[in-house]
Amino acid sequence: MKLTIIGTGYVGLVTGTCFAEVGHTVICVDNDEAKVKMLQGGGIPIYEPGLEEMVKRNVSAGRLNFTSSTAEGVQKSDVIFIAVPTPPLPDGGVDLSFIERVARDIAGAMTGYKIVVDKSTVPVKTGEKVAETIKRYCKARVEFDVVSNPEFLREGFAVDDLMKPDRVVIGVGSQRPVASMKAVYEPFKAPIIVTDINSAELIKHAANSFLALKISYINAVSVICEATGANVQEVANGMGMDERIGRRFLNAGIGFGGSCFPKDLSAFIAISQSLGYNFGLLKEVQKINAQQMERFLKKITDTLWVLKDKKIGVLGLAFKQNTDDVRMSPAIELCQRLQKEGASLRVHDPKGMDKAKSLLKNVEYVEDMNAVAEGCDALVVATEWDEFKKLDLERARKALTHPIMFDGRNLFDPEEMEKLGWIYKSVGR
Repeated sequence: MKLTIIGTGYVGLVTGTCFAEVGHTVICVDNDEAKVKMLQGGGIPIYEPGLEEMVKRNVSAGRLNFTSSTAEGVQKSDVIFIAVPTPPLPDGGVDLSFIERVARDIAGAMTGYKIVVDKSTVPVKTGEKVAETIKRYCKARVEFDVVSNPEFLREGFAVDDLMKPDRVVIGVGSQRPVASMKAVYEPFKAPIIVTDINSAELIKHAANSFLALKISYINAVSVICEATGANVQEVANGMGMDERIGRRFLNAGIGFGGSCFPKDLSAFIAISQSLGYNFGLLKEVQKINAQQMERFLKKITDTLWVLKDKKIGVLGLAFKQNTDDVRMSPAIELCQRLQKEGASLRVHDPKGMDKAKSLLKNVEYVEDMNAVAEGCDALVVATEWDEFKKLDLERARKALTHPIMFDGRNLFDPEEMEKLGWIYKSVGR
């Protein structure tokens, strides 16, 4: 099929590339001409495992193309996916100005029937507004359908998630676009759920909010574990073996972050409020998440006492492993809080340091994780990179002024760390 993706962020670029990988002809549109030029040359502006090679392969094969012209994308394709940013507003709502602008641009370029698909995460009833906008600005007065097709991609695992989806949700206002949408996803061999548009839009916010709830729940349990001497990992393992619960997203730590969970949680609360429902449960999820950072900072201050003029090594800046995304990263927030208390920092992240430099100033960026501890008073683990499990613990212990580690991601075994001579503080253990 001939497909266009408008927006080449994490969602748009991965979606377009994977569509090309299974044989569709894809045009990706972005208004950033420098980014378009980079992508045309086979480079990518983000780190996502497996993506760069896939982009190069499909550009070379002629299945994946990039342009800054929305009109070109609309005119050359049958199905147009909107994958532009939906940033948060100060009140927790969602800024839909990018969606509205793209809907107008699509309307102005349409000369025949098109299927317009909302791929961005949007509040319920956005599909209705997109349809109204296209109808209003389409001078050709041609027919079209608006579809909701929410993404369920995890940064760091996005290629696998799209190539092997556990489900595909298609929200429609009529049966007319269903066959074409099923044809788009037929190569992926995944269960397809066809719903009304409002239900499809709600599925994404409800799913992400529930996953955030699971994280906050186990973080709350970690407080009880610390108070009783229990081990939160053993508790999570016991819970996770219940197939009704599952083990995923039951890892205690310093809280969730990134560009999705905090934004989608706030948006769902705001959406519910606008519909007359006070979603107190989700407000508590936010509260627990914020408290988890406070508790971890208290561990550090209780142990080091005064942070002013202390030097602290920090492992991890991205909001999670396998990505260079530092937006709303708990690791960045932790670093900023430590700086505010007067600490100086030596930091390392396998992929996120370049992007962190715009958010985190006056720190020492270290290329070798095994060198981060040199001359520091303590070492902090802030992101759950697998590489950190291979840290040279003996070298780090000798390099520190005091062998103190604050492990915000529970990467190491407390008993083993104690045997190696560490003062080791983790979460819920």
